[in-house]
Amino acid sequence: MLFLFWCASEHTQFRLAEFESLSCLLDVPLVWVFRSSEHPWVILDMASEQEAVKIISRSISVKYCLHLWADGNSYQEFHSNLKKFPFQEQAKWLAEDISFKVHVESFNKKVSGAERLEKIESLSYIPLQGPVSLSSPQVTFSYFEFHGFDHNNPPEEPLKIMFGRLVGEGQREKITKLSIKKRKFIGNTTMDPQLSLLMANLGAVAAGRVVLDPFVGTGSLLVAAAEFGGLVLGGDIDYLTLHARTRPSRVGQKVRAEDESMVANFEQYGLTSQYLGVIAGDFSQSPWRDQPWLDCVVTDPPYGIREGTTRVGTEKDFSTTSIPEEYLDTHVPEKVAYTLQQLVTDLLNFSARSLRVGGRLVYWLPVIRQNYRPDRVPSHPGLRLVADCEQVLSSHTSRRLLVMERVEGEGEATVSKELTMFKEQFYLPVAGNISRKERKERIKEHGHLNLSEQEIQQFTKQL
Repeated sequence: MLFLFWCASEHTQFRLAEFESLSCLLDVPLVWVFRSSEHPWVILDMASEQEAVKIISRSISVKYCLHLWADGNSYQEFHSNLKKFPFQEQAKWLAEDISFKVHVESFNKKVSGAERLEKIESLSYIPLQGPVSLSSPQVTFSYFEFHGFDHNNPPEEPLKIMFGRLVGEGQREKITKLSIKKRKFIGNTTMDPQLSLLMANLGAVAAGRVVLDPFVGTGSLLVAAAEFGGLVLGGDIDYLTLHARTRPSRVGQKVRAEDESMVANFEQYGLTSQYLGVIAGDFSQSPWRDQPWLDCVVTDPPYGIREGTTRVGTEKDFSTTSIPEEYLDTHVPEKVAYTLQQLVTDLLNFSARSLRVGGRLVYWLPVIRQNYRPDRVPSHPGLRLVADCEQVLSSHTSRRLLVMERVEGEGEATVSKELTMFKEQFYLPVAGNISRKERKERIKEHGHLNLSEQEIQQFTKQL
């Protein structure tokens, strides 16, 4: 059976990785008929409708799923193929006691009400016997048209037409449910719910699985993991954030409300039973048990731009002195810089020690685009790279969502210094004062700014 999954047009680069992850999580084999991260749909050959329902029961990328009845590259081809469809095999959906409606959707072209009606009437040869019900139909049929990607010069006729019975919708309502606009406790770097939910799916979070965010911040990733049944906990060196004592992030809000807290978010969404708690601690000196106990590590480490990267330490010499005992209870440890290379190295080594075999590490790595190469991706003998998805931030920078799975193997992480020079090179285009015209020319030719070594050295001096 062929099933068409009509997908959302944002964050398309995560779509295929999500399908692959859900395939492993739900034990649903993927037989690709049409596989694309650019077009707004994919088509899978599946053994039963139940398998398609499993996918949409978790997918954030999918808007609708259809049992595909026919498609075509022109109106003539489409109608010819649909007329050949064995309608008798779907008689239960065409019976006179089954109410129905036809949903029409077009990609890259606005369709008026009259045009929608015309397209529906062109399907009059389908032996639909039941009454029309626009408000509460028992079955919905969907008609999709694809008019290419060129918004300025769309084709007169669609490049692809598809029709089928609606099986169900994806889980995109969770994006609205977890919206940070209405969330009780947020911060400057709170992750938006769509990406948080995608990360939970890529991490194969499921009911009863233990999920840790070692750079938890305001807990956005944990909320998403808990929404999918994970048992969540976290840690962070910033105890002011953990206790909701930082300055408010919302425009116009002077002070935080008394009831703002990490746990308030879980109470807001009815997820307190999934919340195991958070601790204030230095990840470079991990307070967590040193044995395999986690099913997933999901995190967005600080990049050193909007939030600092620090660890407990000092550059002073305390070899012959110590803190007086009467000050120990109220002492706040001094902090030093925590480079991105050190942080990622610690994260991979910790995950290799703490994940059960088959468990997953899902984390964001900020990169200077021209510095990225697949052979520079951080690695560990006990972690297998499953997915590497890019979210472009600017012509100069992006961040990679890396998904790694725990496998048999021991050793230490390998992290490229060149790839982790994000903070040091983030402001180079500003320092170099590269004109808008030159930026466009460089991006057109290279896909990024393609700064030379000489430019990097020159611009670095100007910072």
